[in-house]
Amino acid sequence: MSSAGGTDLGVREQRGFLAPYAEVFAIPRAWRFSVAGIIGRMPMSMYGLGTVLLISAGTGRYGLAGSVSAAGAIGGAVCAPRLGRLVDQLGQRRVLIPVCVTFALAVAGLVAAVLLRAPDWTLFLCGIAGGATMPQTGPMARARWSVLLAGSPRLHTAFSVESVADELCFVLGPAAVTLLATQVHPAAGVTTAALCALVGSLWFAAQRSTEPPVVTVALEQASPSRQTAALARRSRLAAPGLVVLVPVAVFLGAMFVSVDLSTVDFATRFGHKALAGFILGAYALGSGTGGLWYGSRTWHAPAWRRLAVTLPLTVAGVCTFWAMPNLLVLTLVIFLCGLTIAPTLIAIYSLLESTARPGRATEAMSWLSTGVSVGVACGATAAGFILDAFGARWGYAFAAASGVTAALFYLGGLPWVSGRPRG
Repeated sequence: MSSAGGTDLGVREQRGFLAPYAEVFAIPRAWRFSVAGIIGRMPMSMYGLGTVLLISAGTGRYGLAGSVSAAGAIGGAVCAPRLGRLVDQLGQRRVLIPVCVTFALAVAGLVAAVLLRAPDWTLFLCGIAGGATMPQTGPMARARWSVLLAGSPRLHTAFSVESVADELCFVLGPAAVTLLATQVHPAAGVTTAALCALVGSLWFAAQRSTEPPVVTVALEQASPSRQTAALARRSRLAAPGLVVLVPVAVFLGAMFVSVDLSTVDFATRFGHKALAGFILGAYALGSGTGGLWYGSRTWHAPAWRRLAVTLPLTVAGVCTFWAMPNLLVLTLVIFLCGLTIAPTLIAIYSLLESTARPGRATEAMSWLSTGVSVGVACGATAAGFILDAFGARWGYAFAAASGVTAALFYLGGLPWVSGRPRG
C-alpha cells in the first residue's frame, strides 16, 4: 500500500491537473472499454440526422424524413430503459451483441427501402427498429466504472471522462454525418453510424474482464402491510430519485435543443448561418473544459448537493442568451455558460450511481437518456413553432423557461434525492 501511495503521489506531482485521469486509466484495460464505448455511442448523435438526410435526398419529402426520425427517437426512448434492465439481469455482453447486430440490420433495411423506393411504412418500421436497438454503451461504460471505482473519490473523474466523451460525440457526429451524406452518398452517414455501432459495441463486449457481474436480488416475503406495499411500489423504480431526475432530464433536453435551434436562427438573422456550428462548438468546448476541471477535483459534498449548485448555474447562464446583442458576445458568453453543463451531468450520473438499487445501475442511467430524448423531441417541436412565429430571442426565452422548470423541479424534489438508498 505504501509503494502504491508513493507512486500515486509521484504521478500527482508530475502531472498535476491530469493526475486524477492518469490514476483512472492506470486501471488495467480501462482505456479499452472507454474508447470502445465512445465509438459505440457515436450513432446517438448521427442516426437521427443521418436518417433525415438519407430520406430527404431519396424521396424529396422532408416531412416524411422528420417523421421517421422522430419515430426512431420515440422507439429509443421507450426501449432504452428495458434494454438497460436486460443488461442488468443478463449481463452486458449477452445483450449488447444481438442489439448492435439488430441495429446494423435495421439501418441496412432503411437504406435498402429508400433506394428501392419501398412503401412509407417500411421506412417507419426500419426507423423505429433502429432507434429501439441503438446500443447504449454510455450507461454501460458508466456501470463498469461504478464497479471498478466503487467507493473511490475518482469515480466522478471517470464520469467526467464519459461526459466529455458525450460532448465530443455531439460535436463530431452531426458534422461527420452531414459531410458524408452530402459529399459522398446520402446513405454514407447512417451507414457509418451503423459501422461505429458494430465496431465499438463488439469491441466493448469483448472486454470481459471489466464487465460488471450480474447481481441477483432475492425478493423477501413479508407480511402484508401498508408499509410493505409502499416499499414494493417504490422498488419498481431502478433508483428512488428517478421520480425527480427523469422530469429534470426532460426539461434539460428541451432546454438544450432549444438553445441549438435558437442559435442557428440567431446566426441566420445576422446573415452568418455558417457560424452557428462554431458558436455551438464553443458551448460544447466550455462544457468539456468544465468537465475536465470538475473531474480533476476531489469533492466532499454529496452529489445531490453539488447538483443543487451546478444545475441552477447552468440555467442562469441560459437565461442571459435572449439579451445578447451580437454573435461575438454570444460566443463568449455561451462558452462561459457551458462550463457548468458537464459538471451538472456528472453530478446527475453520480447521484444515480449512488442511489440505484442493487443490480439496476444500467437501467437507472438509461432512464436518464430516455428523459433527455423525450425532452429533445418535444422541445424541438415547441421551439420550432416559437422560432417561426417570434424569432430567436423568444426561442432563447423558451429554453430559459425549460431550464428554470428543471431547476425548480429538482430543488422541490430534494427530499427524494437526498435520502440514503434502499437496497
